[in-house]
Amino acid sequence: QVRLVESGGGPVQAGASLRLSCTISAYSNIKSMAWFRQAPGKEREGVANILHDDVRRYYSDSVRGRFTISQDVAKNTLYLDISSLKPEDTAMYYCAASTIKVFGPPRAPDFIYWGRGTQVTVSS
Repeated sequence: QVRLVESGGGPVQAGASLRLSCTISAYSNIKSMAWFRQAPGKEREGVANILHDDVRRYYSDSVRGRFTISQDVAKNTLYLDISSLKPEDTAMYYCAASTIKVFGPPRAPDFIYWGRGTQVTVSS
């Protein structure tokens, strides 16, 4: 069983930067990892995706240029660096893992392992 645990969220001021982390218990047949977010009353949005054994990364149009996804395989950790935070970035951020290679911005149905999320709240 693959377990994902997110951390790093919290209340921040607009314009600040933040790093979210996701530790994974094991890379058992994991091919892609991603970050999603869900704001109150909105659908879950895939924001960034990285192939596990590849350098390719993908971003949604809404975050490209401000969000950076990366991984440290030796530390079993996935990261999401967010710069120039905006109030509209307020959401629960989820880490997810897939057993298939997902090309392009992440889509929830492609990911079978999920963390419980970490809340990011941006105040103006």
